[in-house]
Amino acid sequence: MHAFDILGDPVRRRILELLAEGEQTAGAITEVVRRDFGISQPAVSQHLRVLRENGFTTVRAEGTRRLYAVDATPLREADLWLDRFRAFWNQRLDALATEIARGKRAKKPSSDEERNT
Repeated sequence: MHAFDILGDPVRRRILELLAEGEQTAGAITEVVRRDFGISQPAVSQHLRVLRENGFTTVRAEGTRRLYAVDATPLREADLWLDRFRAFWNQRLDALATEIARGKRAKKPSSDEERNT
């Protein structure tokens, strides 16, 4: 499966967001995802399985608990693909920064205005 096929699902994206904060138990992930999306525990388990089988997460056993963590390797594939488009964003962000700076300079009172207030 391609990285964007995995990332295209909002439930899987949410799981990865949770795991970006650090290792999580399957139970903790399930609790949040069920609350956010209203899906069953087996449905959450299926999403975790897809993430694991496609290399987006790692899982380790700790007693009876399963601890999941992000594996960033497949995310690099998406990052490399997006890299082609960063120039478009960077140009727009640079232009926005310029406009913000102009706006701040325009709002600053001149020395004469400060003395008159």
